[in-house]
Amino acid sequence: MIRFEAAAKTYPGQSRPALDDVDLTVEAGTTCVLIGPSGCGKSTALQMVNRLVTPSAGRVLVEGRDVAGHDPISLRRRIGYVLQGVGLFPHRTVAQNVATVPGLLGWDRRRIAERVDAMLDLVGLDPGEVRDRRPDALSGGQRQRVGVARALAADPPVLLMDEPFGAVDPVARARLQDEVRGILARLKKTVLMVTHDLDEAVRMGDTVALMREGRLVQVAPPETLLAAPADAFAERFMGADRWLRRLSLIPATAARLAERVPDGAPRLPGGATLKDALGLLLAGEAERIGLAEDGSVTLASLRIAAARHAS
Repeated sequence: MIRFEAAAKTYPGQSRPALDDVDLTVEAGTTCVLIGPSGCGKSTALQMVNRLVTPSAGRVLVEGRDVAGHDPISLRRRIGYVLQGVGLFPHRTVAQNVATVPGLLGWDRRRIAERVDAMLDLVGLDPGEVRDRRPDALSGGQRQRVGVARALAADPPVLLMDEPFGAVDPVARARLQDEVRGILARLKKTVLMVTHDLDEAVRMGDTVALMREGRLVQVAPPETLLAAPADAFAERFMGADRWLRRLSLIPATAARLAERVPDGAPRLPGGATLKDALGLLLAGEAERIGLAEDGSVTLASLRIAAARHAS
């Protein structure tokens, strides 16, 4: 668990605090995404967790202990950190990068080698292909996967992610987000993430914390944030198309329809959303789409299903 208790940060010469009286709890095994305009304090909050930033007031606790009572170096070795642009050591191989923290913790060579291969496999990279490469020989998506593997290598209970997918091309980004979210859910990690991308926040977060001028505006699950913005600022930030983003959070199986799909009809995978189904229908690729529970969807009935789910 990560907990902020009246945490604040004021830098010399600033007219207002970078972070102002923030109370926030990230429950163990969940992901909380900090989002908001540039300069709202989200990166300041993130860096308080591993003591890259020291609070001017209040405190931050990790697993029930005030981080101010930790030695900064040992604390950072117990907290995974994924950066924008990855931050891999260019002169070291992939294996050496992933092994960074286990090596600092004094693990023996055999244990480190086994852990490196296990972590690369976990993030979808073939150890035999990439282990001995240097970062500049990898694609952007591969480097980001190595960054995640390095952050998880020592099995930290807490993971910080600062704009982790910003350097990945848009085509690969959504797939990588889904894969990383699945990995974190399986490993039961407690994650605090910063992003400026609302779609990414909705996709990655169990909860989303919207910030403005150093303060929390609203903390809620993505569905609630999109359906019921707390104030005019939150409503503007969510955008006029927030209803479309909500469709990406509704399982396609939420459409409970009596009509059966004929044999051979196209089918969506079990994890498909109403947004996926609507996109196919609007593109004219099918008049009906088979769902996991053998229902069928027309454009009209899809809209009805989404409205009922929201209510």
